[in-house]
Amino acid sequence: MSRIGKKPVPIPSGVTATLSGQKIEVKGPKGTRHFQATDDVTMKVEDGAVTVTPRGTSKRARQQWGMTRSMVENLVTGVSTGFKRELEIQGVGYRAALQGKVLKLNLGYSHDVDFEVPEGVTVTVPKPTEITLEGIDEQQLGQVAANIRAWRRPEPYKGKGIRYKGEFIFRKEGKKK
Repeated sequence: MSRIGKKPVPIPSGVTATLSGQKIEVKGPKGTRHFQATDDVTMKVEDGAVTVTPRGTSKRARQQWGMTRSMVENLVTGVSTGFKRELEIQGVGYRAALQGKVLKLNLGYSHDVDFEVPEGVTVTVPKPTEITLEGIDEQQLGQVAANIRAWRRPEPYKGKGIRYKGEFIFRKEGKKK
């Protein structure tokens, strides 16, 4: 039994959810998102909440039950409050700057890294060593953050690189003479 799937997803005020077949569309103040569920689950919109139930007792139906409920909750959260990821840059001379829709990263390479910011993601650079990403699609936001981080992952000896805010980097001791 899915403990996640049992909970109904509450729909806050200002957000509307419409169901047509296996497709749910959620509209809110930040935008519109939709999700196509598999035939293994049944969705209902009633009493200001979305409930998801499995259509059978197969393993796949039980897997889709919890996953579908989580996806619907992410849709509702995205269009009502949105998602946010913060990155920190550590290292001498490492910095970021935003020029239009291009994030310019100076990461110790012989050239600057120009990162094109995709549609649906808003990037701000409050300090040269901080990057803030915001958007309504959690999957896209996480992928963009991972792509930026991949340009210079934090290394274990000095801790230089791009890391998520609050991320712990296991530090290693250097060579001894």
